[in-house]
Amino acid sequence: MKKPLGIILAGGKATRMGGGDKGRLEVGGQSLLGRVINRLEPQVAGLALNANGDATRFADTGLPVLADSLPDHPGPLAGVLAGLDWAAEQGADRIVTAAADTPFFPQDLVARLEAEAKGMEIPLVLAASRDADTGKLWRQPTFGLWPVALRHDLRAALEGGLRKVVLWTQQHGGREAVFEDSGPDPFFNINTPDDLATAQALVQG
Repeated sequence: MKKPLGIILAGGKATRMGGGDKGRLEVGGQSLLGRVINRLEPQVAGLALNANGDATRFADTGLPVLADSLPDHPGPLAGVLAGLDWAAEQGADRIVTAAADTPFFPQDLVARLEAEAKGMEIPLVLAASRDADTGKLWRQPTFGLWPVALRHDLRAALEGGLRKVVLWTQQHGGREAVFEDSGPDPFFNINTPDDLATAQALVQG
């Protein structure tokens, strides 16, 4: 089976980092976005970036830039929808999403999501991480496998006011691919200057 297409979600406003494109912040001499591209690109058949505003600011990536098709930035599901619409134009049947501010996500993300989707008529799987010490499960709603077949349903749900990713996936029998976390959280994401310093320490360590 052909690999899915990949969508990097960079549509957030980064208010806790003072605004701007969070993916352009650097860790270990490389931008967060660059690290995410390098991790996701080998796992997928093609890659695009979901971001709003002037698309030319990402020209250096060489990636198609997909804006939200719905107004007022209704959250990550709008980026998923933009990715599904683009994938439909490419003749693809599914996408995998990753967040632009999460530079250490698993290098077998796509394989694990696809493995969890086996036997599903409509493959819909979110990533989740489990803390090995506490057993606590953390859903990762910006990391998932999404079917193009549900794009019109998703559009209708968003236009109806839905914003919670898990509520929508549960409506369609979505599963979770659980990544056991015995060290630093592989889905650690950068929201604040302190988070950026932590990421820098992880790279140096």
